This record gives sequence, structure tokens and C-alpha cells, in this order.
Amino acid sequence: MKQYRINRLFNSSSNRCFDVAVDHGFFNERGFLQGIENLEKAVKTLVEAAPDAIQLTVGQAHYLQALPGKEKPALVLRTDVANVYGKAPLPRTLFSRMIEQPVEQALRLDASCVVVNLFRIPEQPEVADQCIQNILRTKPECDRFGMPLMIEPLVFQPNQEVGGYMVDGDLNKILPLVRQAVELGADIIKADPTDDVSVYNKVVEIAGRIPVLVRGGGKAPDKEILERTEKLIQQGAAGIVYGRNIIQHANPAGMTRALMAIVHDGATAGEAARFL
Repeated sequence: MKQYRINRLFNSSSNRCFDVAVDHGFFNERGFLQGIENLEKAVKTLVEAAPDAIQLTVGQAHYLQALPGKEKPALVLRTDVANVYGKAPLPRTLFSRMIEQPVEQALRLDASCVVVNLFRIPEQPEVADQCIQNILRTKPECDRFGMPLMIEPLVFQPNQEVGGYMVDGDLNKILPLVRQAVELGADIIKADPTDDVSVYNKVVEIAGRIPVLVRGGGKAPDKEILERTEKLIQQGAAGIVYGRNIIQHANPAGMTRALMAIVHDGATAGEAARFL
């Protein structure tokens, strides 16, 4: 049954997935709301650009699922909320909490997948423990109801240096966390990009048969994003999950189409830039 829902996520021609994440409001950070202040409008813009999936929360999924027609993107449901993304000083106690009955809520919303974080944050082992407990509780329910489980292993840089949302692209830190996510039962991996994109094939290899989607991380210039995406696809990534580099773009629909050309059609960064 899981495969039936996975089929809704992955393009039938390229066998790759392009998921646009607009679940940032879940994390109580003012800076994350740029471009999605009016989420209903943002979702409609994305739907018209036709990515494979849109990542939303339980409180906002209706903006996608209430739209008529069968052509709309699949829903990826964010199931955990955390307070780890701010800049120093962070709250006295950090947490990562699951919504109640995540798989049942996902089924009621007709989601194609649920996504949950697996954090590696310097000096915060308790948060990693919470993430693992979240996954251990959710995995059997996903198996029971045939719901694909996307695990998001995130390696953070020290908060006091760069703020909690910054990716640590160290391959030696990413590899064991991705492998742990696979060992915990992920059906799909959503992983950090590496600082050196040319070694991303090692991340794909460590995940084995589990498809790896690459997250976008912080906002970056168009040329950098398109060139990085081209290289990641060449390295064997099964797709991308980008958020701020789309929703905070002056032309989110154009950026979506540009990235789709790379992910699904094998376009180069230069060729894809025409959509912008």
C-alpha cells in the first residue's frame, strides 16, 4: 500500500520528486513567514506551477486539499513542531514534539506521505532523543496504514556561531545521520546538501535503496541554486525539497518551473534559467 502513495509523489517519467515546503509557520519564527504571509495565495501560485508535492501542516493542508480536480500536487504532511530554529540565545529548553495520531490525521487529509525530523544539534542530545522517540512511535503506524514515512536528518552548525537553521554540510556528519534514518525505517530521506556537491553520491549510496531528496536550506542566489540542483541530480539524488528559495523568490512559479526542468527533464542550469 505504501507504494501506491509513493507513486503519487514521484514523476512517472523521471522517477524523481519535487516537493515544495511551505510548512515554515509551524516553527514560530518571524523570519520564516516571508513569502507565505498569505499562505492561501502562495499555495495557489505553487499549484499552478505544478510541482509533484507540497509540504504543509495539519492546520494549513486544507488550502491544497480543498482545491478541486485531480491534477493538484500530492500532500506531504509535516508531523512535528520544534523550537530549535532561532538564533542565539535559544529558549532555555528545546523540544521536538509530534502532533497527536499523526498517521490518522494524514489519512483524513488524504496525504501521500508524512515527514518527521531527525536533528543532530551540537550539545543538544535530548532533542535527538525526542526525534528518535517520535520516529519509533510513528513507524509502526505508518506500516499499519500504508503511509510512507519521510525522515529528515538535519545536521546543524553550532547555534552561537550561525543560528539554528544553518546547514552543516560536513559529509562525515551527514552520512551517519542519513544511515540512522534508514535504519529507523525511512521510506524516503530528505537530507542536507553537502558543502562539496561532487561527493553527494556517497549520501545516495549510504541510503541504499531508499530515495534521497535534497533540502534547499537557506536562501541563495538563483544561479547557485540552479547549478547546485543540476549537480545534485547528476550525483543520483531522487529529487529535491525546497522552500525559501521558492516561496521567497520574486517569481516563485518561474523558479518552480526552472527547478522542475532540471529535476524531471534533465535541463542544465543555464537552460532552466529561461523560466526566470
